Amino acid sequence: MGCILKQGGGLYSRLSVGAVLLAAGQGSRMGNQPKALLNLQGVPLINRHLIALSGAGVDEVIVVTGFYHDRVEPSVEQFPVQIIRNPTPENGQPSSVRIGIEAIGTKYDAVIMMLCDQPLVNAEDITSLIAAFKKRLNGEILIPRFEGQRGNPIIFSRIAVEQMLANDKNMYCRKFIDQNPNLVSYIDVQNDHFTVDIDTIEDIENFNQKTGWSLTLPKGTLPAATLPEMALNADSHCIPSQHDAYADSSHHQANAEPAYLALRRKLTPH
Repeated sequence: MGCILKQGGGLYSRLSVGAVLLAAGQGSRMGNQPKALLNLQGVPLINRHLIALSGAGVDEVIVVTGFYHDRVEPSVEQFPVQIIRNPTPENGQPSSVRIGIEAIGTKYDAVIMMLCDQPLVNAEDITSLIAAFKKRLNGEILIPRFEGQRGNPIIFSRIAVEQMLANDKNMYCRKFIDQNPNLVSYIDVQNDHFTVDIDTIEDIENFNQKTGWSLTLPKGTLPAATLPEMALNADSHCIPSQHDAYADSSHHQANAEPAYLALRRKLTPH
């Protein structure tokens, strides 16, 4: 996956980083809606997450689909990602996690396990998480924590991934963490980006009231052809940031580059 920011420099060598983005859920608590396609300021969450992972310098992303694959996959097909479909998503998130881990394998120094329903996580957050993983003093798993609450995404070292894969197919991330607390380290963060997720209609209403932004239910399949238009209008779609500044390249360039690059350019802070 193309990168904007590369981890490296200083005393720490750059890590090779892969990611698994889970987008296979049924969304049953939301009335059977694909949470990956929730729209924040007009842009699907899954597209924002892919932009964030790319902006943080992640080398490869595996997107795991399942329920609503016919709606989710078209929305990401122009991104340079590998799509893996879970044939049995009714077996729950652990089955999607296992499929994603098997697909990404052990070729990276670290693997990010990311959910698709966290509207606040951005490239800066992921960059800081990777930096903390590089600087950790011990452990093979790094979990963000805000005011004592564990969050996501979680980063696993190559060693942790190898150990998970060495177990049978019933071994997945949460189970592995619970069985190996000695391998876990935490980073205490200063905001709730890693702990806010959306599971219900009430969560959407509370999020909108708290932030003043517009998070809405999916409006159907997002055609890939609409990505350039999204990029052109991203000034009205971007999440406000602490920097309050986003890339401001000329609009005429959007159609001269791949759609995912146009969108990434517009949604990534300076």
